[in-house]
Amino acid sequence: MQIDIQARNFPLTNALRGHVERRLGFALSTRDDHILRIMVRLSDINGPRGGADKCCHIQVVLPHLPDVVIEQ
Repeated sequence: MQIDIQARNFPLTNALRGHVERRLGFALSTRDDHILRIMVRLSDINGPRGGADKCCHIQVVLPHLPDVVIEQ
């Protein structure tokens, strides 16, 4: 299972990358042989203005099935 993590409008620290990889590993480890790739896009909606408006977009790529997309 390949995990691609990108952050937009803020730095992606090693701690944040590790946290995302750990959480996805726990959640999807029983199905990792069926998952081709996971793309994670973290973004700061407000940008430099600050605030708590963050977005997490996860796209799970499966063979012979439509992608699963979650955004929070």
